[in-house]
Amino acid sequence: MEERLIAMFTERFGEEQGKLMAEAIAFASRVHCNQKRDDGTPFITHPLTVASYLLDMGMDAPTVIAGVLHDTVEDGDNVQIADIEKMFGREVAFLVDGVTKLTKSGKQTYVTKKQEQTENLRKLFLAIAEDVRVVIIKLADRLHNMRTIDVCTPAKQIKKSKETIEVYAPLAHRFGMGAIRSELEDLSFRYLMPEEYENIKAQVDVQQKERLELLSSAMEKMKELLKEANIEGSVSGRPKHLYSSYRKMQRNNCTLHELYDLIAIRIIVDTVTDCYAALGVVHATWKPLPGRFKDYIAMPKPNLYRSLHTTVMDEHGIPFEVQIRTKEMHATAEYGIAAHWMYKEGRQSMTELDRRTAWLRQVLEADQDAEDSKEFVDNILKDFLGEYVFVLTPKGEIIDLPVGSTPLDFAYRIHTKVGHHCQHARVNGNVVRLDYKLKTNDVVEIITSNSQPGPSRDWLSIVKTQTAKNKIRQWFKHENREENIQRGREMLEEAAKRHGQSLTILMKPEYLADVLKRHNFATVEDLYSAIGFGGVSAGQVLHKLIDLHRKEERLDELKKRFEESEQELPKKPVHRANPKGIYVHGDPGMAVFFGNCCNPLPGDPIVGYVTRGRGVSVHRADCKNVQSLMQEADRMIEVEWALDEHTSFSATIRVFIEDKPGSLMEVSKVLLSLNVNMTDLSSRSTDDGYAAMEITCTVTGAEQLKMIIANLKKIKQVIDVFRV
Repeated sequence: MEERLIAMFTERFGEEQGKLMAEAIAFASRVHCNQKRDDGTPFITHPLTVASYLLDMGMDAPTVIAGVLHDTVEDGDNVQIADIEKMFGREVAFLVDGVTKLTKSGKQTYVTKKQEQTENLRKLFLAIAEDVRVVIIKLADRLHNMRTIDVCTPAKQIKKSKETIEVYAPLAHRFGMGAIRSELEDLSFRYLMPEEYENIKAQVDVQQKERLELLSSAMEKMKELLKEANIEGSVSGRPKHLYSSYRKMQRNNCTLHELYDLIAIRIIVDTVTDCYAALGVVHATWKPLPGRFKDYIAMPKPNLYRSLHTTVMDEHGIPFEVQIRTKEMHATAEYGIAAHWMYKEGRQSMTELDRRTAWLRQVLEADQDAEDSKEFVDNILKDFLGEYVFVLTPKGEIIDLPVGSTPLDFAYRIHTKVGHHCQHARVNGNVVRLDYKLKTNDVVEIITSNSQPGPSRDWLSIVKTQTAKNKIRQWFKHENREENIQRGREMLEEAAKRHGQSLTILMKPEYLADVLKRHNFATVEDLYSAIGFGGVSAGQVLHKLIDLHRKEERLDELKKRFEESEQELPKKPVHRANPKGIYVHGDPGMAVFFGNCCNPLPGDPIVGYVTRGRGVSVHRADCKNVQSLMQEADRMIEVEWALDEHTSFSATIRVFIEDKPGSLMEVSKVLLSLNVNMTDLSSRSTDDGYAAMEITCTVTGAEQLKMIIANLKKIKQVIDVFRV
């Protein structure tokens, strides 16, 4: 496989680039040498396959090399983007970084999987906006993973399929990569909805023989007709993809038999003139169905797609679809944006590519307008990767918007100022309401006025796109801050009253600090302002405050119950670490032991008490027993920590956690990631779904213990953690 890839690459790009490819394969092979895929094959087969896909798409040399290296940083040990840049250049390094997850590219680590996924998607979208080749590598990567997903566990199959159908298939569609999109959808469909998949597959198989006979007959006839008309071209059948058929059945509430395009003929000719000539031949031979002709050559889709579509009836009254396009159009339909590199010396220029991908600039705007990464990712998924309608500007420029969009969404897509100063709109020459639902092929004109001071709050319930909502909220945020603060405070108070809650109790400083941190606000005024302009809902804030209050009440009850039950249990002996980390003033050789009542650690202020016959008992200065010991002042002695790098101590912490499957594993994973050695662990469940864990571990001092506690508190199921 390696030799074939190098040979094909060298033939296309020359000897010098061929040597670089050989170096990339050798480097990737070393990085992945001990790694296996889920089916047991060497991991290196995956990046080599991805690179071969990219080569087949006609991608340039840096992209194919990046395909070989795309997992070296993410799955390799101690491989950094800087290493890739040093060996293979900045361009290749950027492409590899674009498809590398944040947690593996030297960036911040994240506590929850959902937050990690959101940040990774944000990074991917921004990288795509800077260089569209990133998405081509990512889609080639996902395609091979989905083609080999049958060997994975059912849980992984469902997780990957859901992500594929929600993110990667829409991305492929957005960039016009029809062949990849359809295959990704069908593969995901199989694992996400196995019953529906098998059902529709069985229906298709039943009709297969009859349809193939019709298709074969029509294709032979079409070849003869094209030859008679002196039109050079090829004729082939096009299978209908299962997921596409399923979606149409759901959308139109119809059966498989009622779909017009279950069978289709694809005609590929040399020129645009030949496309229309072939269309004339088709319509002269078979009766076209009214309203089923679409000219995507004169009016291309924003994702580059161009073709003629028509549905005709054969002599037996059976409908079938005919698609007519040139070879270049066909490459674009199959590979979308990737076809630009196939035809870079031909008709497509970089200017054309930029025009076709102008929507990516709005991705960058969405990142600037969004409050956080989650909002940004939601904006992209809803505004740019969902189902959309195509509308036109008065100059004929095509704008795509999510289904259900209004003239206000159109106005904000054109420009923020156009949206803010929108007074009314005309659709197809007629004045319409601002909440009018746009349809494909509507011609939209926005009438603006400087007398329109800005958006109305009612517009937030009219617009469909998240981008428009964000821009309206941003306007209110900056224009009416004092009014927003007052309005937000009143809205939160009203919400508390409706829920029978006292806002005075709920606004405790510790609760408020948690809410401010969660929503990335610096002050309570910022929070009120956000509620006032609609950036965050009053109910959302109130429910979090109530949740924090109830959690504290539950925790107090749990602690009380645990302490009561603890008194009934025999005390376990506490094994203390080597006590030589203590220096006793006046008598350094004196025996030392630690008080079990307070378990001091390096970093804690400490005092010593000379016992009768056992040596010096060391306590934390704030220990509750120290006050009684002070009555024998002559027995108190000055002690201090005297540590070396090998000194370690035992410490015990108590963890209150939801008693759910996997809770103990989550705690263990955190301790393992921190390289903490556990010497003892016990757990007791309560009747109301909680557990109290007691963990003894080896630490170097109080600071390390604080760090351990802080990380355990980040676990979602954990209610509280504290030192015993």
